Amino acid sequence: MPKSTTVPRAEFGVCGGSGTLSLAFPAGLADARVTVIADRLVFDTPFGRSPAFTHFSVEGPDGIRHALAVKMHGWRRGIKRADASLQTFWVFHQAGVKKVLADGGVGSLNALLDPRDVVIPHDFIDLTMRQDIYVRGDHLLIMRQPICPDLARHLYLAASPHFSRIFRRGVYLVTDGPRFETVSEVDYMRRLGGDVIGQSLAPEVVLARDIGACYAGIYMVVNYAEGVVREWEHEELKAIFFDEAETIARCVLDVIAESDLHAACGCAELRKPSLLDLPEGDA
Repeated sequence: MPKSTTVPRAEFGVCGGSGTLSLAFPAGLADARVTVIADRLVFDTPFGRSPAFTHFSVEGPDGIRHALAVKMHGWRRGIKRADASLQTFWVFHQAGVKKVLADGGVGSLNALLDPRDVVIPHDFIDLTMRQDIYVRGDHLLIMRQPICPDLARHLYLAASPHFSRIFRRGVYLVTDGPRFETVSEVDYMRRLGGDVIGQSLAPEVVLARDIGACYAGIYMVVNYAEGVVREWEHEELKAIFFDEAETIARCVLDVIAESDLHAACGCAELRKPSLLDLPEGDA
């Protein structure tokens, strides 16, 4: 695997999740707008050696945009997920990434959501143990608007021609995994107000704000959570992952090509200098 000492510049970071895992992104799309510049790039970070990235460019109406993409948010066997997230977002920060896009498969906590429904969440509940994780750690991170409304709008517009049921709002409840939840846990999580459940929105959404980047994701319901509607079937879950990967990937690519790099989304105003830094010598 080639190792690079210099992180290339990129406006976009792509956290590829289970929604596009079965596809080589972006090369597998054979899209004329895309040029793969380098593949399987790894970098030494303060948090350990990074996962492999693909550096590519996309030609859009406003010119060429550059992106760095990583599979499954950088998770690898033997590497703690929190460490993988830190490695990934350290690379994004070094690249100057200002927009982070993610995809994934989620379970339905809301009985009105069915498999193959698409959710673009507006908020989240973090029940993971992966707390106090920062690349910079020098800002107060205000999470009243964790998801960038402009990126979310572009994801909705990109997905609308392809899916019959798309929900522009929803609460993503994050767990550690990798196991699925019990019926009693799901009942508790439903009462907390979650609409979908998954393992990959946090800490990424927090790390994006930590490095000063916007964040939004597109998530496909692949199963009902335990005790919701009916028991899920492994073959159905597997089929959804493979059937919809290309469409989800094209939606992400369309947003890279067409979104506004300078949108007045307000995300930058939700990150303030930390009040915890004391002048040297003060107690």
